[in-house]
Amino acid sequence: MDATVQLLKNLTEAHGVPGYETPVREIVRKYFEPLGEVSKDGIGSLICRQDGSAANPRVMLAGHMDEIGFMVKQITKEGYIKFIPLGGWFDQVLLGQRVIIKTRQGDVVGVIGVKPPHLLSAAEKAKVVEKKDMYIDIGAVNLEEVEAAGVRAGDPIVPRSDFVELATGKTYLSKAFDDRVGVALVISVLEALKSVRHDNTIFGVSTVMEEVGIRGANTSVEAVDPDVAIVLEADIAGDVPGVTPEECSVKLGKGPSILLYDARMIPNLKLRDLVMDTARELNIPLQTSTIEGGATDGGVIHLHKTGVPTIVLAVPARHIHSHSSILHRDDFEAAVKLLTALIPRLDAAAVASFTE
Repeated sequence: MDATVQLLKNLTEAHGVPGYETPVREIVRKYFEPLGEVSKDGIGSLICRQDGSAANPRVMLAGHMDEIGFMVKQITKEGYIKFIPLGGWFDQVLLGQRVIIKTRQGDVVGVIGVKPPHLLSAAEKAKVVEKKDMYIDIGAVNLEEVEAAGVRAGDPIVPRSDFVELATGKTYLSKAFDDRVGVALVISVLEALKSVRHDNTIFGVSTVMEEVGIRGANTSVEAVDPDVAIVLEADIAGDVPGVTPEECSVKLGKGPSILLYDARMIPNLKLRDLVMDTARELNIPLQTSTIEGGATDGGVIHLHKTGVPTIVLAVPARHIHSHSSILHRDDFEAAVKLLTALIPRLDAAAVASFTE
């Protein structure tokens, strides 16, 4: 297993739902420490400052460390656990999936269940089961057994899913590629730029609570006070049955994507063009994407103070916001190559031109 695969495995298998990012944050910290000066904002986002040959401009690279998950809402007298989502879950991907409840006594494994299909009427079977009707079963027979296991209201719940190298040799299956792949890009680019001259100062940021309202971006952008920002994300791969090119043309293995639009940000156009021109010059494949029903950390970063030129660069992933998503190694490596070439071009003159 090479260093990139090990990085992706370590990050995606770590636990860290919104508001409960401590386990994954400690892994990110270990990767950050050899790369620059590490600090933390007041709600847990990690910041790694890597000085270049100039103090300014201040370049922010942001990827969020939290993953979608759940929280214990209540426990029934029969010993079943009701939960609320932390982040956006599609109801149809939940039933039968294993989860881990992070308790003060240790991890407790359970499965998401619902009323057995054998007991449903034909009309009930035709309906999508909603989260409110689901429960988590840890094998207990009453409330007392659940409490004895250490489970209590407010405990975070994470998907139970391991990292797998798939048969192609270049694709990987795991939970939390949204957005541990962005965090992996931050780490990989900081490593690459240690041996490259850059006339700026880079702030690699691993933000918290993006999935519940891009909260860590709000606080970390205050700490960094950037002149320009690049948000690193997982994009939606549209190369699956049922998706038309008009809905999404992004494909696995065809390069990273640059977002032309999302629900909370239109990118800085001159910065966008520089990214696209750099990719074309270096013959790096680059796809374009629009997301009408979602947003990224860029939604608040680009509004910092009087405004920050910001773009989103992403690695395509299939089946995001589920227990298991898939990404392609070539897309990740192309993103690293593009960013490593782009950031040294973000000197004072270039960044000033973005807002002229």
